[in-house]
Amino acid sequence: MERLLSRRSSTDAIDVSKRLVLAIAAAASLLPTLASAQGAGAWPVKPIRLVSPFNPGGAIDVLNRILAEKLSQRLGQQVFVDPIPGANTIKGADVVAKAAPDGYTFMITTMSTHVNNTVLFTKLPFDPVKDFAPITQVSLGSVLLTAPGNAPYSDLKGFVAWAKAQKRPISYGSWGVGSSANVYGEILAKDHGVSLTHVPYKGEQPAIADVIGGNLDVTFASPVGAKPQVIAGKLKALGMTGPARSAAMADVPTFGEQGFKGFELPIWVAAYAPAGTPKAIVDRLQKEIAAVIQLPDVLPKMIDQGQTPLGNTPEEFAAAFAKDAPTWINYIKASGAKPE
Repeated sequence: MERLLSRRSSTDAIDVSKRLVLAIAAAASLLPTLASAQGAGAWPVKPIRLVSPFNPGGAIDVLNRILAEKLSQRLGQQVFVDPIPGANTIKGADVVAKAAPDGYTFMITTMSTHVNNTVLFTKLPFDPVKDFAPITQVSLGSVLLTAPGNAPYSDLKGFVAWAKAQKRPISYGSWGVGSSANVYGEILAKDHGVSLTHVPYKGEQPAIADVIGGNLDVTFASPVGAKPQVIAGKLKALGMTGPARSAAMADVPTFGEQGFKGFELPIWVAAYAPAGTPKAIVDRLQKEIAAVIQLPDVLPKMIDQGQTPLGNTPEEFAAAFAKDAPTWINYIKASGAKPE
């Protein structure tokens, strides 16, 4: 792993990492307090917009709609989902970055918005740190490496042995260049001696279909996307990324448990408000989101998606970001992803 990072990491990645870490920590600790005329008790007095920077019907968009319904009940005002997909979450994030910092617009998105996109795009229409106030990491996620149901192996070691015996590059799918799945594949190739060819898709379902159909050797996929096919015997789940097993598929061991290091970094879903949103409102949103994701009719749905509910404070979010974001940025650069 150290070899991979030292070979591909660059000064600009380190600078971006430091800037992201320092600025997000500052944003979490220096949020302005409410003026007396807009005390916490006066908010909310009108509907709240939850921007979902994804296509309607996708996993995170579905989650946002579930959370919006429950937040509406707890806040006493409608929280409505405004789907604004496009440009790898950039279009929706830009709307939030430029919204009034009054607590009536916020966003729930994946880590791509504030981590991956800083590497994948040479110029963003907003500052990914200065223009946002972190609210909470809603959840941590894991993904699976899956193979055809009739594959002659059932775990990672068996897959690696089979792959090396083929004397050809083994194709693996992901949901895009520079995605977490792409990064995991490159770690597997470079640190564990497997000759792999990356095949990016516009989503996980086409890749899953190609694995089942014999047109793709293996693919990374979410538990919610792969589990039905695993149960049906059409796919095999070889291993789970992340620091621990996912409750969605608790019988699938992690990469680390199988002796494959470098896959422990979690991916996350997080909530952000526009920079300058009063701290009392940010704290209220964090507390309500943290309560909603533990509700008995919400928690199982998140677990089924392969997500582990978290709901940490803005300060805890900043600390986690400081720990994980620089490594992710270096991994993404090491994957060979080129900025657009």
